[in-house]
Amino acid sequence: MFDIGFSELCMVGLVSLLVIGPERLPKVARLAGFWIGKARNMAASVKAEIKEELHAEEIRQILKEQAGRTELQQLLDETADTANSIKSSIEQLPKDSLEPIKRPHEPK
Repeated sequence: MFDIGFSELCMVGLVSLLVIGPERLPKVARLAGFWIGKARNMAASVKAEIKEELHAEEIRQILKEQAGRTELQQLLDETADTANSIKSSIEQLPKDSLEPIKRPHEPK
């Protein structure tokens, strides 16, 4: 992640040993490890929450699209039902009533 090598870690350990002292160094190292662990857990928690929110938003979008498709399918079904009822009504009419109507301005 930070591209820290072994020599850099040895240098940090040596400087901290000189600055803090050999008596307090183990206690400080444990405390630093504790806080680093807490920071990692917090970052993982935030990452998980963001991922969860994104997943929830994707589900909302999919449901919204599905609702639109459902409405469109209902309209198509209603249109097909109407077309079928018109077709059946036309088929039930007597055949002589389906002859073209003569308009007064048309020649016979």
